[in-house]
Formats: sequence, C-alpha cells, structure tokens
Amino acid sequence: MDRLKILVVDDESRMRKLVKDFLVKSDYEVIEAEDGAKAVELFFAQKDIRLVILDVMMPKMDGWEVCREIRSYSKVPIIMLTAKSDERDELQGFGLGVDEYIGKPFSPKILVARVEAILRRTGNMQAEEIIAAGGIELNKSAHMVKIDGRVIELSYKEFELLAFFMENRGIALSREKILNHVWNYDYFGDARTIDTHVKKLRSKMGDKGELIKTIWGMGYKLEAET
Repeated sequence: MDRLKILVVDDESRMRKLVKDFLVKSDYEVIEAEDGAKAVELFFAQKDIRLVILDVMMPKMDGWEVCREIRSYSKVPIIMLTAKSDERDELQGFGLGVDEYIGKPFSPKILVARVEAILRRTGNMQAEEIIAAGGIELNKSAHMVKIDGRVIELSYKEFELLAFFMENRGIALSREKILNHVWNYDYFGDARTIDTHVKKLRSKMGDKGELIKTIWGMGYKLEAET
C-alpha cells in the first residue's frame, strides 16, 4: 500500500528534520518546503498530498497566505505550527479552515498522534470526494483527474469546470449558472470565457471530451454513465 504523503513547511531546517523523522518512522512519506512560495509550488505540483503541516512565520509567503492559497482549491487537512500563543491567531487559523493548531515547542509524538487522528477523521470524507463516471475519475481532495486510469493535467478552472459538470451530469447547465459557480458571482467577464475553457477541457480529455455536449443557445451538459 502506498504511504500517505505529508507536506512539512518550516523555514527552520532542524524543525523540518525533527518532524520528518518522526513521520517517516510512522510510515508516512514526507516532502519539505523551506518557505511559503515553495510550499504552494509543491502542493499543486504533487497532486496527492494528504495533509499539510505549516509554520506561521516564514519568508516570501507566511503560513496564513499559504493556507488561503491552498484552501482556494483544496480541503486537504492543514495543521498550523506557531511560536505564538495568541488566541486571535488561533481564531484566525480556524477561520481560514485550519484543522489543528499546535504551539511551539511541542512533542513530536503528540504531533504524529494529531496527524493520525486527522487522517482517520478525514479518511471517509476524502473517499467521498472521488467522483467517477464514463471512465473519468475526479479526486477533489487530491485535485487529480484520471481518464481510463491515466492522469491528465488540468488548470484550476478546467478542474473546477469538470467537477461541476460531473456533479451535475445529465443536467443542462446554462452559461450563467456555470459562470456563477465556477468563476463566482464577483466575476464580470464575458461568458464566452466558458466556451474557451470548455474547448481546452475537451481537447485535454481526448475522446472523453465528446461527453460534454453543447446545448445550443444555453450552455453545456455532461452525458456519462456512472
């Protein structure tokens, strides 16, 4: 069985090594980032990270910024580490969708126990995040799409667009509804941007792109068997 992958983000190399050593002993795969910008880059490149351990105070991008960026696209569990014990920081963390908040210094064994508890708790949720139909498998937690078992690379908006189609397969969706859901209500661009993204999405999906049907004068519909 593949080991679960955890991203550890801290600008202190000794801290990263300490956390990594304990996680590896517990049979997790660990990747490291020394600053916030690198963390975001790795998170979206790796696709299958199951949990993020994130320090608050870091160069380039702090933990709050990294958390906001990840939360824009993923519900992956996040544990925040901080040297502060300010209640306002803790409340800010939970407001951003942080799952656990651990103050430094901490026991590495306790951290591993928290990791295991969160992964147990979110295991069922993550299983439910996989949508499959017509040979397409979309994993919302990992932000990954497979077609007939082969991973395809999609942009963020292409991924969200396909997810919306799959969640509403068999239903005719107007361009306005797609725009409101995928681009949100604060988007004031031309609805033709949807047509452009659908064209790119179909191209990347190969033969499966034909499952996205055009509803002339209205929008689109995904026709795929579950």
